[in-house]
Amino acid sequence: MSQEKLPTGTKDTAINALAKNYASYNLWANTRLVEWLRTKPESVVEREVPSSFPSIKLTLAHIWQTERYWYSILKKEEPKTFEEFNGTPEDAFTNILQQSSELADYINSLTGESIEEKILIESPWFTSDFPGFEYVMHCVTHSTYHRGQVITIGRNLGFTDAPMTDYNLYNVERQ
Repeated sequence: MSQEKLPTGTKDTAINALAKNYASYNLWANTRLVEWLRTKPESVVEREVPSSFPSIKLTLAHIWQTERYWYSILKKEEPKTFEEFNGTPEDAFTNILQQSSELADYINSLTGESIEEKILIESPWFTSDFPGFEYVMHCVTHSTYHRGQVITIGRNLGFTDAPMTDYNLYNVERQ
């Protein structure tokens, strides 16, 4: 998809194509990360370490819940709230992959006009009125940031075989 040229006069825009590719990349990167983590002992994935979230499992839960929040915003639904996560590592894996898939499917269904439509957010922490693609870019960048934390936590726990999840690798593999 990232290498496709848009036909002249299409309602799909370059920014829409980028948002779609970015959402698909996010699913791909989260899938690679989860596949890697499924090879690790659950007890280690749950082990507490000094980080912004106290374990790999809880970092993944944060990624999932944040993607869930932005998905609700993009769909113009009541924003999903953040909850304490007490599930297993497998629950976290399943939740993040399901949410990333739903997000990618939804974004891939949008037209250029709809992804450029502004969405007003009024929350206790901030107010913004940006085009939907800005929220897509933020959501995926946020997930990328925390995937890096997961890999760093893993390294501190002795994992030396982390997968590459770079955006450029995603694009190269799909040429």
